[in-house]
Amino acid sequence: MILCCGEALIDMIAEPTLSGQRGFVPHSGGAVYNTAIALGRLGARVGMLTGLSSDMFGQQLTAGLQISHVDTTHVIKSNRPTTLAFVQLKDGHATYNFVDENTAGRMLTAAEMPVQLQGVSALYFGGISLACEPCADAYAQLLFRHGADRAVMLDPNIRSDFIKDQTKYRTRLNKMIAQADIVKVSDEDLDWIIPGPETLSEKIPLLTQAGPKLVILTHGSAGATGYTADGSKVTVPVQKVQVVDTVGAGDTFNAGVLAELDQAGCLTKPGLRSLSNDGLRNALEKGAKVAAITVSRAGANPPWAHEL
Repeated sequence: MILCCGEALIDMIAEPTLSGQRGFVPHSGGAVYNTAIALGRLGARVGMLTGLSSDMFGQQLTAGLQISHVDTTHVIKSNRPTTLAFVQLKDGHATYNFVDENTAGRMLTAAEMPVQLQGVSALYFGGISLACEPCADAYAQLLFRHGADRAVMLDPNIRSDFIKDQTKYRTRLNKMIAQADIVKVSDEDLDWIIPGPETLSEKIPLLTQAGPKLVILTHGSAGATGYTADGSKVTVPVQKVQVVDTVGAGDTFNAGVLAELDQAGCLTKPGLRSLSNDGLRNALEKGAKVAAITVSRAGANPPWAHEL
């Protein structure tokens, strides 16, 4: 089972009301939640480790996981509120304002993390849960405890507004990168992780030298490139569709990559170490395919397997 570790929240998206004014409609979301949902819909064995509230929004998030066949064994429930993200869409692109103080997801601690992860073969980390404390430290400790014998994928998805102590964040993130087998970054993420005058292509080897067996660099509408530690490179284009919005696009891309690697039997440390160019291309193409469907409809609404 692939265990997705990180935030689940409510995207409050503005929509017209009957009166003509715009109101906010609650949609289930969060980077890691979206990836878990997408994996479940693609038929992968997947679970989620997160903090969920017992409030009405937490119940909505729980129901969404169950409908999409995501195991909730490792969900940690509390009476704290649910994180809310108020979403503004402009030309299909989303910006966010978060309400995240003292929430069920953010306040997770290392002491609440499971001691055993029976049946879990791979771990996925990402999103704002890597920046917001104390949960960021808790997820890092989970990785250090359980990542040595499991495949690990990390998508930092860096949001600088959430980083209160940049030195502490960089130190924690660098340690997690060193433990990861796959790191997915955008152009902006890579420039933040490795600041300096070097080009993106010059920074990739610096990132693979830190530990990952595979680095995936996404270029927005220009597609995605996978770089292996031995210097191989594979690029795939995006699939051209009419974009409604980009909410959840990267999260669904990650799910497609993980689902294809898992189905091919490559989502293990040895499997990723010996991953062929064809295997990498298949994974990137699956990610691009499912992401294209997600951006062609409103909100983070990943496709089911039969829709492919």
